[in-house]
Amino acid sequence: MADQTTVIRIEENGPYRVAGSVPLVRTGIERNDQGEAVEWASEEPLKTGKRYVLCRCGRSSEKPFCDDSHLQRPWDAAEVADRGPRADRARTYEGTGVTMTDDRSICSHAGFCRTRLTSVWEMIEETEDPAVRERLEGMIAHCPSGALVRFPPDDEEAVEPAFEPSIAVTRNGPLWVRGGVRIESEDGRTYEVRNRVTLCRCGRSSNKPFCDGTHDEVGFRDG
Repeated sequence: MADQTTVIRIEENGPYRVAGSVPLVRTGIERNDQGEAVEWASEEPLKTGKRYVLCRCGRSSEKPFCDDSHLQRPWDAAEVADRGPRADRARTYEGTGVTMTDDRSICSHAGFCRTRLTSVWEMIEETEDPAVRERLEGMIAHCPSGALVRFPPDDEEAVEPAFEPSIAVTRNGPLWVRGGVRIESEDGRTYEVRNRVTLCRCGRSSNKPFCDGTHDEVGFRDG
């Protein structure tokens, strides 16, 4: 997990200001012939200093970096996401040998949770089959937002992917913040620190600062 000097500060009506030498990379979702999300692409490091500023309004001509386009005309920058802990919102699904929790409010709709034939919500009912359970666990681990989390039997400690503090710019999608980087709101309060978070960068989410999948609806593009 990141230390306290590593932080993403949300500027009022403005960008994300990153401090604490957080590595920035670019990645994307790899899909099969049916368009299903199957894997994360190899990561390409992006050059930054120890501090850098990332676009939040979706208008920058220098994405993912801010070019002050947010100053040119008004935009809806209001942070409206629930400030409470994920656990208070998540629904629990009990399987055989695994428990899955799901917080729909922070879902970024990356698509790793379903195929054309099934979904994690159906598969959790079939986890007496070790092969199904293993596949389910992999799908949960690929969820970038942390909407889906799994727990082993009779254990309150979630099983999380091992991430170093970093930010991944996803192709035509959100900022994928990994490794417990602290996110500070424009009013100075800190959101719950989580291992996986997706931040809106199209400027159109209805759950700012978090992504809600609107980038797909509005046709957001990196450049």
